[in-house]
Amino acid sequence: MHKRKSFLVAASVASLLSSAALAQQTELTVYTAVEAVDLQRYADTFQKAHPEIKINWVRDSTGVMTAKLLAEKNNPVADVVWGVAATSLLLLKAEGMLEPYEPKGVENLDPRFVDKDSPPSWTGMDAYVAALCYNTVEGEKLGLTPPKSWKDLTKPEYKGHVVMPNPASSGTGFLDVSGWIQMFGEDDAWTFMDALHENIAAYTHSGSKPCKMAGAGETVIGVSFDFPASNAKEAGGPIDIIFPSEGSGWESEATAIIAGTPNLEAAKTLVDWSVSKEANEMYNGSFAVVAYKGIAKPVPHLPDDIPSKMIDNDLEWAANNRMAIIEEWAKRYDSKSEPKN
Repeated sequence: MHKRKSFLVAASVASLLSSAALAQQTELTVYTAVEAVDLQRYADTFQKAHPEIKINWVRDSTGVMTAKLLAEKNNPVADVVWGVAATSLLLLKAEGMLEPYEPKGVENLDPRFVDKDSPPSWTGMDAYVAALCYNTVEGEKLGLTPPKSWKDLTKPEYKGHVVMPNPASSGTGFLDVSGWIQMFGEDDAWTFMDALHENIAAYTHSGSKPCKMAGAGETVIGVSFDFPASNAKEAGGPIDIIFPSEGSGWESEATAIIAGTPNLEAAKTLVDWSVSKEANEMYNGSFAVVAYKGIAKPVPHLPDDIPSKMIDNDLEWAANNRMAIIEEWAKRYDSKSEPKN
């Protein structure tokens, strides 16, 4: 056969095989609360590793995603949840909505990032850790001193200059509130939040927005977490990143399979990949603390010792008390929440 014809035949066969492979793709619907800036990177990297699986992404904030999953309990739409707060997944677990599965390589993860049951119902990806973004330029104009602790945020000088996330709609907001209750005890924590409320300008529905606002000079102090703090400083925002002296609440982005999925094998493939070294190295592009032991490299503008700032966080307690905490918080403070879109 002529060489050119041989090449064309080979190319045609390859094209047919490729088309057949695409036709045989398994589709997964994956719910996520991963920041949009990261989600495209995660999606592209997984797709390259597993072209046989096509993911249909559904993204929203942690609170919205949790409510959506619970509302769909009897008629689930999602196959997998990838990148939603572990406390939210513990709620789903309590409702019998998760498929227990021990992914390949789970032994490489820090135990804090793995469900305590065997086989586990969820596995963690990374930790987002509470931090303050303090605009030094605006603070200096107003003659303010940077806070060193959570309790400092109740000082009269900060009245109208603090923005934080709403815990009902933001996982960051919830880790703040549940962290304060665990750190200070219930009575002292609510007393602290009463005083803090006097200084709050607004409660946002996004965990990263307060830090973005501080970076842009729209507020002096944004109660947020480590990743947007690093981004805001990297973008040139005149901010100091402060980890309060009492310690920082934290939460884990986590992954789980929804019970009853008709695409179980593909779901397991995604979860296996989500705990891999490759995936955790990708998470480390934004998060200083990742689940896979011993691989985290420093993230620009963040201290190397963030794990030492993380409180001894009881995720099970936080999940079990989530609804009661949010209801009490809303009753006291929701009047300053931003309108929902």
